[in-house]
Amino acid sequence: MTRFIHDQFAKDYLEELLKPFGEVQAASQVAGEIREIDVLFTPFPNQTTNVELLGLLGKLATTPAIFEPFRNPASTEEICDCLLKSLEVRGALRRAAKREQTSKTKIEIPKLWILTPTASRNIISGFSGTTEPDSLPGIYHLPKSLHTAIVVIHQLPQTQETLWLRLLGRGTVQKRAIDELAALPLNQPYVKITLELLYNLQKNLKLNQSSQTEDQELIMRLAPLYQQDRELAKQEGEQRLIIRQLNRRVGEIDSSLIQKVQELSVEKLEELGEALLDFKSVTDLETWLVDNSIN
Repeated sequence: MTRFIHDQFAKDYLEELLKPFGEVQAASQVAGEIREIDVLFTPFPNQTTNVELLGLLGKLATTPAIFEPFRNPASTEEICDCLLKSLEVRGALRRAAKREQTSKTKIEIPKLWILTPTASRNIISGFSGTTEPDSLPGIYHLPKSLHTAIVVIHQLPQTQETLWLRLLGRGTVQKRAIDELAALPLNQPYVKITLELLYNLQKNLKLNQSSQTEDQELIMRLAPLYQQDRELAKQEGEQRLIIRQLNRRVGEIDSSLIQKVQELSVEKLEELGEALLDFKSVTDLETWLVDNSIN
């Protein structure tokens, strides 16, 4: 059951990160026996957002792509199912091009990226997967005509470039990626939304009462991050409230004073909230900040 919770997290995660760069169709159905593609991505024709912010994931999303993330190591049968879905998408694109009388040379066949936490040598060799000179370790390209690659997340180097994919790993790899994510500034692109998705994953795992050791460890790892995030949200809420009250009490305050207020702890913000009732001018605020060692 928990595998489906992780699978949904992976789909939601990829959709949130990729939607600024193109059209994302999660759980997109294809012909045949009603198979569902996890994420079908088509980049915007005139891309203005910096896709490089997503590192390796951004590079994979510079052209049409199919993403099939797996929580457990992808089996031979599962990889074959992914290939079948990819071929059905290709067939659908060609039929559409024929109806619209579009040249086949103009069809962009989506590249299939199979994201698996681990993969044995037998799995990789069974699909003739090979590395390329300009590719990172852990990326195995299948024969050219298949437009497919297997990304073995546990083999990716632990760099900022691979962070957004390593968050889809499991065990130690995922926990280290979460540590790296937590160390990034909250205002850095995609950090806050990723944390929110991880908190949602934590909540669903707790509601499901997962007894798996790995899930329990993930819940415990996310708990302090969730608490820090709630405290930060409380502090930011206090800041906005105090600044609104100051603007009403003493008139618009300038950016330098706003910055000093934002540097206050929650405790100091509460003290300022009480003190500002006696303020009559900006000078009163400046004096209070000086008296409270805000330089």
